[in-house]
Amino acid sequence: MSKPKGFEKPTGFRDYTPHVVSKLRTIERNVLECMERWGYRQIITPTIEYYDTVGVASSTSDRKLFKLLNSRGTTLVLRSDLTAPIARVVSSMLKDEELPLRLSYHANVFRSIEEEAGREAEFFQTGVELVGDDSPEADAEVVALAIASLQAAGVSSFKIAMGHMGFLNGLLEEVIPGRTAEQEQLKEGLLGRDYVGYRKSIEALNLEPKLKEQLEAILRLRGGKEVCTHAAELSSNVEAAQSIAHLCAVFEVLEAYGVSEHVLIDLTMIGDFSYYTGMTFEGYAAELGSPVCSGGRYDNLLQQFGRSLPATGFALKTNRIIDGVHGIIIEEKKPVLIQYRPNRRAEALTEAARLRSMGQNVVTSLLPVDGTEANAVPGGETTIQAEQVITYGSEEGGR
Repeated sequence: MSKPKGFEKPTGFRDYTPHVVSKLRTIERNVLECMERWGYRQIITPTIEYYDTVGVASSTSDRKLFKLLNSRGTTLVLRSDLTAPIARVVSSMLKDEELPLRLSYHANVFRSIEEEAGREAEFFQTGVELVGDDSPEADAEVVALAIASLQAAGVSSFKIAMGHMGFLNGLLEEVIPGRTAEQEQLKEGLLGRDYVGYRKSIEALNLEPKLKEQLEAILRLRGGKEVCTHAAELSSNVEAAQSIAHLCAVFEVLEAYGVSEHVLIDLTMIGDFSYYTGMTFEGYAAELGSPVCSGGRYDNLLQQFGRSLPATGFALKTNRIIDGVHGIIIEEKKPVLIQYRPNRRAEALTEAARLRSMGQNVVTSLLPVDGTEANAVPGGETTIQAEQVITYGSEEGGR
């Protein structure tokens, strides 16, 4: 293997130029302030966790985890999401806090990728976890907050697709009971939006027409509140019926929030079926075909850390918003330039401190003594674009 050049970096990692950082920080600040207004307190967890605890509990597949060894030979991982680390903290350091807990975060996460164009191995997430409440009100709260957070991030045109894992589980158990492998294959097709493959999997089951139609009908369960009625008629399974009742209750709460126009019910949308246990959702911006946020209910996760509590939450995919959505326009604020001769340095730097204390951006520059143009480099290009220039020249010339 050839040695990388000095300017190269590993595949999937990127540098953030000042303009991009300004956009990232603006989105981070706006969204976290929005979450704080909804009662969510910010939490920070380590970049590195133990593989046997957080790594195993994560929703990320094992092959996508970045693993490393410490000096004792213990396997560690770079965090691949924030939900599992927060579950660890809730089950330990926050175990005596009053429920429900409302926590928010913004952090970089890491996932190993195949070397393909456009995929990132390090990216940012901004999100929340609502722990200790399994009601439709709690699920509706995180969806409504996701909508408010997208708006705070500058995403003006978007839709939230909302589904429920329990409905699909119940329907599959009714139609092909006990056939776990076939159920998983059908879920894989829905998860990957491979509807052609989903139909082929149905054909391979050799079901009678009525049962086949039940499985195919789920592809048409997409729309508004009327989907609840159609879904209830499709399956008599108890779990499916309870799931649809819960999802419809969530939608009714979202109507009360006044945000239901942003939401559609899509029962083909199941999220990561190994992780979520109930309501799931994804947000799609008009500019992008891939989700800009995702979330849902994961009531089994905290059990892995010794505390059985229901939980729900979501994360904004901040990098996709930065790169693909143009809602937030960052105008670079030009600084005040204070340039000075050596004999007036103290006056100039005192004035710079005064202006900075008032919130002004200030750059200082020593004037050359050889008569060349100020703020120039050997090629003759001006290096500083200033909103205002203040010059402290000779004693005779004054300011």
